[in-house]
Amino acid sequence: MPKHIEEQDLKAIEQQIAICHKGIGISELETALAASGIAMNRRALLRRMTILIASKRIRATGAFKGRVYWPLTTETSGDQELEESLIPLSGAGREIRRHVSQPIQRREPIGYRRDFLLSYPNNGPYLDDATRKYLHQIGRAHQESVPAGTMARQVMGRLLIDLSWASSYLEGNTYSLLETERLISFGQAAEGKDALETQMILNHKQAIEFLVESADDIGFNRYSILNLHAILSDNLLPNPEACGRLRQIAVGIGGSVYSPLSTPQLLDEYFQRALDIAEAISDPFEQSFFALAHLSYLQPFEDVNKRVARLAANIPLIKHNLCPLSFIDVPKKSYVEGILGVYELNRIELLRDVFVWGYERSVKRYLSTREELGEPDPFRMKYRSLLTEIIREVVLHGVGQAQDVVTTWAAEHLPENEQQRFVNLVQSELKGLHEGNIARFRLRPAEFVAWQGSESHVR
Repeated sequence: MPKHIEEQDLKAIEQQIAICHKGIGISELETALAASGIAMNRRALLRRMTILIASKRIRATGAFKGRVYWPLTTETSGDQELEESLIPLSGAGREIRRHVSQPIQRREPIGYRRDFLLSYPNNGPYLDDATRKYLHQIGRAHQESVPAGTMARQVMGRLLIDLSWASSYLEGNTYSLLETERLISFGQAAEGKDALETQMILNHKQAIEFLVESADDIGFNRYSILNLHAILSDNLLPNPEACGRLRQIAVGIGGSVYSPLSTPQLLDEYFQRALDIAEAISDPFEQSFFALAHLSYLQPFEDVNKRVARLAANIPLIKHNLCPLSFIDVPKKSYVEGILGVYELNRIELLRDVFVWGYERSVKRYLSTREELGEPDPFRMKYRSLLTEIIREVVLHGVGQAQDVVTTWAAEHLPENEQQRFVNLVQSELKGLHEGNIARFRLRPAEFVAWQGSESHVR
């Protein structure tokens, strides 16, 4: 292409970005340019964007699907400085940030390095004793012994919204927190949003419910991680058969010089090794951070890898009744830079800085929520599994006399001195059942509506 035409293209792109004070993604930029009579394919546009960034005529934040382009103004530079100052970084974290902030052409291409995985725990732990002690002090919600998942269940309503939104936001999803709350609480999809964005958030909701309701059974094993991926990727992958399966194809990482493993046999081997190592770690916070780093690094699936890593990081927290990690308020730029540090340098310090800061934010949010709710009912906690089982039985099978069924059922399963209290608890839950709380009993909206329309439900 002649040089003067190339410069015309660059100026047109630069001018379009200049009017977007809140930033613009690549898809929106393509649409805006086309409306101005400038049509070019994605690859050609990205080449010109690279030139503009390298010549400091525009800037970009984020990476992968969440990459946003900005005009070079005092205001946006201030926004960037504010975001970078939110998280106090260690010296090592700042060093990593300087490296991954360089233009991609200055960073050395690198492939998967198995030594990064196999050297653990000799080169670990990733969280030192003082950090782990601090996280336990701020995240411990219960001093007494209670069933796995109790803490997460107490803040479930808020957790579903926060983690679904924050994890989706880190992927470039444009739903606001309020729009996410309306979608999860009332099933109202936001107007003007891509269907894929709506699906992404709903998948997160279902995945979180899976982790919390299966708190006794989940762990760092193939069942948990593969099914977590299947839920998170449902209806989002070009190949539906790839949901819940390790990938058989090579994948690339946009905005990075890192190339993940491409041999299926090795991928399977290191996936299992990563799970075995994680499962053997005794400290839940070390487990959480190890999973966040290594599931992201390995990229075991065709897509949705980082979402799996973020939710898998909550597995040990849920099981040990620690405050969950929602990633609420975590700056996208800082998170992406932390991940890039793992990808390209096999260094975890920047991601660790983000992890600790993000956990502090989650604790402040959820422990205050728990205090408002008060202490949980020990009787209800003791029989939570049985409570779920009998309520599902009543709703799904449309039994005619719920009172008789519950009484008979309690007589078969509970000590005599606890039967009437359990019957009263079931009746109370059935009377209070509504579309906003049916997920606690693993019920779907259609099942609830069918039960409502029958004559068997309790009034």
